[in-house]
Amino acid sequence: MVYQTDRKNMKKRLGKWLLGLMGWRVGPAGDEVAKCVICVAPHTSNMDFIIGELFYLAIGKQAAFLMKKEWFAFPLGLFFRAIGGVPIDRSRNTSMTEQMAAEFARRDRFRLAITPEGTRKRVDEWKRGFYYIALKADVPIQLGYIDYGRKEVGIMETFRPTGDAEADIQYIRSRYEGMTGNHSERFQ
Repeated sequence: MVYQTDRKNMKKRLGKWLLGLMGWRVGPAGDEVAKCVICVAPHTSNMDFIIGELFYLAIGKQAAFLMKKEWFAFPLGLFFRAIGGVPIDRSRNTSMTEQMAAEFARRDRFRLAITPEGTRKRVDEWKRGFYYIALKADVPIQLGYIDYGRKEVGIMETFRPTGDAEADIQYIRSRYEGMTGNHSERFQ
């Protein structure tokens, strides 16, 4: 047991050290919840994935992420599963919301990170899948951020969806005002 604690603390220190080496600060870790959807924004660069993974290493938690099932063939599949990858079968007739709600029901602990922009390009409207997954699975949404302006990554709050998608999404988006993506012209 002591060995596992030492390993976990070493991983946390490594995550913080690597982020610090890159000039980043570890922000708030958010409430401790067993299950949640993590809305991660701004998402404008592939580097966001690395910074996000290092953040979770630094706080001693793991967040799952979605990828096409084709990426999970051997040997890459071993790596992606180990770091939290969840294969998505887009050929099935079930919706992504249904697939993820089933995944939440199947697991005791599941923290799913989703970028609401759905792309690294500039978008005027966010995709709402993260919201509907949380609503269907009856889990909170944690508002995660990667702010290149302040060079800080963290989770600013835990939000419980009310079912009023318009009002909730408007509120969630407002929480990201003033934050900067790696490519600031791609985030509004």
